[in-house]
Amino acid sequence: MAPPILKLDDIFLSFGGAPLLAGAGLQIEPGDKICLVGRNGSGKSTLLKIAAGLVEAQSGEVFRHPSSTVRYLEQAPDFAGFNTVQAYAEAGLGPGDDPYRVTYLLSHLGLSGDEDPRMLSGGESRRAALARVMAPEPDILLLDEPTNHLDLPTIEWLEGELQKTRSALVLISHDRRFLEKVSTATVWLDRGTSRRLDRGFAHFEAWRDQVLEAEELEQHKLGKSIEREEHWLRYGVTARRKRNMRRLGELQTMRSNYRGHKGPQGTVQATVSDAQESGKLVIEADKITKSFGERAIVTPFSIRVHRGDCIGLVGPNGAGKTTLLKMLTGQLSPDSGIVKLGTNLEIATLDQKREDLDPEGTLANYLTDGRGENLLVNGEQRHVTGYMKEFLFQPEQARTPIRNLSGGERARLMLARILSRPTNLLILDEPTNDLDIETLDLLQEIVAGFPGTVILVSHDRDFLDRTVTSTIAPAVPDAPDGRWIEYAGGYSDMLVQRKGALEERRKAEKATEKPKTQPATASGSAKVKLSFKQKFALENLPKEMAKAEAEIAKREQVMADPNLFTRDPAAFNRLAGEMEKLRASLTDMEEEWLELEMLREELEG
Repeated sequence: MAPPILKLDDIFLSFGGAPLLAGAGLQIEPGDKICLVGRNGSGKSTLLKIAAGLVEAQSGEVFRHPSSTVRYLEQAPDFAGFNTVQAYAEAGLGPGDDPYRVTYLLSHLGLSGDEDPRMLSGGESRRAALARVMAPEPDILLLDEPTNHLDLPTIEWLEGELQKTRSALVLISHDRRFLEKVSTATVWLDRGTSRRLDRGFAHFEAWRDQVLEAEELEQHKLGKSIEREEHWLRYGVTARRKRNMRRLGELQTMRSNYRGHKGPQGTVQATVSDAQESGKLVIEADKITKSFGERAIVTPFSIRVHRGDCIGLVGPNGAGKTTLLKMLTGQLSPDSGIVKLGTNLEIATLDQKREDLDPEGTLANYLTDGRGENLLVNGEQRHVTGYMKEFLFQPEQARTPIRNLSGGERARLMLARILSRPTNLLILDEPTNDLDIETLDLLQEIVAGFPGTVILVSHDRDFLDRTVTSTIAPAVPDAPDGRWIEYAGGYSDMLVQRKGALEERRKAEKATEKPKTQPATASGSAKVKLSFKQKFALENLPKEMAKAEAEIAKREQVMADPNLFTRDPAAFNRLAGEMEKLRASLTDMEEEWLELEMLREELEG
């Protein structure tokens, strides 16, 4: 096992009251790809900042290898002193680093480099910060929510970059699919302490449940032991006084441990308030269009949305998802075509910008609309503090200004308000932003079991696969031209259908091709070529495949030792997990290379 290049041990940190971190640790070795998981407010971001040297722990040991380089993805980048994004990103390079890496990363992140940093949106700032920290290829890369504000094509590209990077990674993200594809180890931060699993996020939830079940069993055993000791003290035969005092001291210790045990944070418990059933036909759009200047956002598009449907909208940033959503819900008039809304609609909206929140208002006022201490939920009067508890807010937070809440808490608060009001049409615009895994699970259950209709915009592939009945996406994923297509099923189903349609189109085009010996006419169209991105992948994928094959062979050689599992089961499991990840990555690369090679052959005739 390689020595760690960064190690945090027995970290303690408190901001007053209960400690945020109490004995937490983190060990990073070369090549690690760790996902750091835990509930909102568990201290994940703080632990990452301690690792980066931006926050100092009150006690504990911090070791960083003197020669290792560390880069931390800033939530709010400081662009002071930089006239262009290119200059900002290049400032993160070291003396021997390749400046081309900055250009390469910016282009894939949708930036030219010439942008004025002062004019960037939140999403563009995030992309610039990603380019700056990834360009030097540091020894350790610490990424806090790297996929926030990224669209699906960029998230999938980022996955590939992080899978093949030589940097050790520590990731915090709410995107399940992203963590499953990138991570090979998991650190769980829970109640101030940390536990490590040497397998990727795909195995985390089953392991977590086992840990919590074992903990609950231990608490039950401790309770029974206390009962036995109390019975002995009351009714047992009196032994030597010294022995009695010792057992009495042990009993006091057991009682203290039992009372002081801090169980896992509860889960959000909520149901959607019942509303009058809407009409069977909720939305009917007939050949609607929308353009801004010369740019077509929606070309003739038609859809019928029925009661009980759950529609997902996906596509690159700027493709027009929000515009299409607003037209379908009657908030924006189409340039042409007709939108008809059904009868008895009660619409509730969760906006990704959280614009509905007044930062100076309190949680209680927001939930009750300033109408005292109670609110009506499913026709029943509920006290606001009792209702807040169902969404993991403490009663003392009722008078807290909303500005003091974290991003995840704000999302939870908006969810609490939406679910308290009668609704039969839910509009969710990026609902998964800032939610922890457990709250995401609840939201999935609510959406999947919602008796009304749901239309949602999301970049979370796992969430889409678990909830939607159909997916609307641009006809041309990489270069949206205003054409939208509805696919049956979730995001993965859409990819399968797209691939099948592409293969059918290629077959049809090949069948109608003119003989290759026939000379091209002078008025023939320009020859189609591979894009820069496709050429780059075609040239570099064989190298990456060779690297993956070498890594697989290396691990196979180690695992060939018949005594490895008996001697070191943790190492065996870690190698098995790495092998699984490498083989999956190799399969993906082989398929991508084969598709590109077939495309190149077709284009070159």
